[in-house]
Amino acid sequence: MARWQGQLIKIDDYRWKIPENYKTGMRVPGLIYASKEMLESIREEQALEQVANVAFLPGIVGYSFAMPDIHWGYGFPIGGVAAMDIKDGVVSPGGVGYDINCGVRLLRTSLSEAEVRPRINELINALFLNVPSGLGSEGKIKVSQKEMNQLMVEGARWAVKRGLGSEEDLDVTEEGGCLGGADPSKVSDKAAKRGMPQAGTLGSGNHFLEIQVVKGIFDSHIASIMGITEIGQILVLIHTGSRGFGHQVCTDHLRVMEVAVSKYGIKLPDRQLACAPIESSEGQDYLAAMACAANYAWVNRQCIAHWVRESFSKIFGKSPEKLGMRQVYDVCHNIAKIEEHIVDGRKLRVCVHRKGATRAFPAGHKDTPTRYKEIGQPVLIPGDMGRCSFVAVGTQKAMDETFGSTCHGAGRVLSRSAARRSMKGRDVVRELESRGITIKAGNILSLAEEASQAYKDITEVIDVVHQAGISRKVAMAIPMGVIKG
Repeated sequence: MARWQGQLIKIDDYRWKIPENYKTGMRVPGLIYASKEMLESIREEQALEQVANVAFLPGIVGYSFAMPDIHWGYGFPIGGVAAMDIKDGVVSPGGVGYDINCGVRLLRTSLSEAEVRPRINELINALFLNVPSGLGSEGKIKVSQKEMNQLMVEGARWAVKRGLGSEEDLDVTEEGGCLGGADPSKVSDKAAKRGMPQAGTLGSGNHFLEIQVVKGIFDSHIASIMGITEIGQILVLIHTGSRGFGHQVCTDHLRVMEVAVSKYGIKLPDRQLACAPIESSEGQDYLAAMACAANYAWVNRQCIAHWVRESFSKIFGKSPEKLGMRQVYDVCHNIAKIEEHIVDGRKLRVCVHRKGATRAFPAGHKDTPTRYKEIGQPVLIPGDMGRCSFVAVGTQKAMDETFGSTCHGAGRVLSRSAARRSMKGRDVVRELESRGITIKAGNILSLAEEASQAYKDITEVIDVVHQAGISRKVAMAIPMGVIKG
């Protein structure tokens, strides 16, 4: 892929603008969050051209945003954010991605590193047996067509009603674990059939289950409200999405949108930006099907969290309650949502596309959970399996500037194929083990795709969003044990 040669105007050390006149047809400028050093690697591919292309979409307001974890994606860049006016804007499946509601759930515990380290192999083995993972993996729960329809509408509550978690989990899950407007009739039979056997599974690729140790606390007050109280505390991070179900939903509706582009006379610089007016039948059908996939993903993370608690309880001989296994938060980072925001001094209803970007609402916001009203919404930002992850918090600056959005992770610097060419899975295992990280994977060969070298340094990414003020770092944790599909 050729190096991007377009124009960037420096706003400050962490913000760079693609001017609206860069390409005829851009309706808004592009705004990139990055350090000068990061821009050099970002320019190595054409993700910034995708930022400019997104600015062509009808109804876009503000900017076409790119977070510092930006890299090439389908239509939209991964790390892209764009908001469209409901009245004359469009919704684009490329602005959500194939893994609808890929997201992250964090559990805290009262266990310490000293208690867990001697039993980490035993714990990882128990988790690997109890949590279905891997390419094409099938779940422990058998879902009928009727139950699948219920699951799509009820989201995480469907799992809680079946004893897989508690009401408290729902209180600290984005949207309460259920996105409204879901309509199973807008989901194809093929998608439903792909989803039924995979409910409650981790999957493969960049999805993971990670046992972490807190190594840094940057704001002790905010961290304590989240239940993160000391260095050496054990956390559990779960990263997965809607699996083959979400992929099929995206595929199905992209085909519809490709026709809709011509039907509504929409001019696009890239066919992968296929879209339809939000208020059209095609747009509404996609949003209804997307909500079904989002709810399915919340069921996945809810089930996995329950089985994680079960596994800890088995190994340590105490109930999850006595182990202090409370959920900190669950947040999605591939979604399109109808929200109210202030744009040019006016309150507007917009469809916010976040693709590889995390919601970051501030203290006091109506959608910030009651537990966190004082501090703002927790933001969970995983790194790679060899470095660290961060817990952050949303800010008013993000609300004012990025439609309440921040980064979602480290972001790739090597494609999966390039990573496989440069590394071997067994070498990755040896490297991790030399640093005290236990790993269990269904496919050792695929680990090369997820090696640290394939990703940006998450510390640099976090520094950008922290310094720019669109989220504030609260705590940092490093991996002790990792499960990959």
